[in-house]
Amino acid sequence: MKKLLALLVFLTPTATFADIQSTITSSVKLESLSAASSADKLGSSYSISGTNITLVDSNSNSTVGGFGTVSSGVPAVTMPTASVTNAGETFSFSQAFLEGDATPSAAITSLGTVQNFSDLTSTSAGSVGTASVSLDHHTMSLTGGTGTGIVLTGQFVTDLKID
Repeated sequence: MKKLLALLVFLTPTATFADIQSTITSSVKLESLSAASSADKLGSSYSISGTNITLVDSNSNSTVGGFGTVSSGVPAVTMPTASVTNAGETFSFSQAFLEGDATPSAAITSLGTVQNFSDLTSTSAGSVGTASVSLDHHTMSLTGGTGTGIVLTGQFVTDLKID
């Protein structure tokens, strides 16, 4: 009976988990950048400060000055006349004006023409030249060669999953 029980233990089916998955992926990319332009327009600013000062504009109105009508993206500025309020006492006065960039009809009107922007960047289109990529049985080759404005990307991924 004991021998039969031992044999029965070996003949009892058991659960088997044999899920294995393997993935191998390779990829290469050759990208040529396109022409691009970027322009940043500087805005206008005005500041004024002082103590023991009386300010008068051109119309004899008490005012602190500032921006007026805007033309082509640049505001007109009123600069007040300053005089000491209490003669013989200490005073301070300062004003500053930074005229911003006028707004042109386009950032670049023709190749080689630079508009009146404070920060203007323009790049020409990329050229592949002799740049090359190859992929053979997960062996990749990326060669920059004589290309300009190109991006080469190679990727090799191995994924093994056992459940």
